[in-house]
Amino acid sequence: MKTIDQIAAEIVAREGGYVNDPDDPGGATKYGVTLATLQRLGMDRTGDGRVNNADVKALTRSDAQRIFVEHYFRTPRLGDLPQSVQAPVFDMYVNAGSNAVRILQRLLSRMGFAATDDGIVGPRTSDAARRADVAAAGYLPDAYGIARRNYYYALADARPASRKYARTASGGKGGWILRAEEFVSARYHLTLAEHQKRTAAWA
Repeated sequence: MKTIDQIAAEIVAREGGYVNDPDDPGGATKYGVTLATLQRLGMDRTGDGRVNNADVKALTRSDAQRIFVEHYFRTPRLGDLPQSVQAPVFDMYVNAGSNAVRILQRLLSRMGFAATDDGIVGPRTSDAARRADVAAAGYLPDAYGIARRNYYYALADARPASRKYARTASGGKGGWILRAEEFVSARYHLTLAEHQKRTAAWA
């Protein structure tokens, strides 16, 4: 079983280097860490008394990994969830913040295990997740990954500027979809035809 540090290192590798895409609401980002995150944490990597894009550029892989473990895993108490879903929820928390937990809570409620849709891992959510993990042994990670994939499609439905993250210029699966499916069993991956059908309405 992978450690949280190993999972964090994989997230850093998956996120890639410095980008400042005007279509990304997160703004300047490196290894998945946004400028807003550095400002919130007061991380002045350049030592000039300001936290700006230069600090994002100066971020190291080790910095990013430490931030993820402390502020995206430990602080939101993801370790209270069943181990089977810790990695995918952790990965999505880096990508989407507390929406990662809301997606799980909504899934648990649909499965009949009441969880408040508040984005917080409290006793009710952790208990519901543990019971669901037992009741649907081996399937909760797949169900979560599919719900995550649907969330990305819905985001792209609502925000045309984000569609390039869900569908490539050639019509294939974009980074969001591929990332979600990394945590889904191959038998539940969409075929290219299914993906293209799902995105056919996009201009």
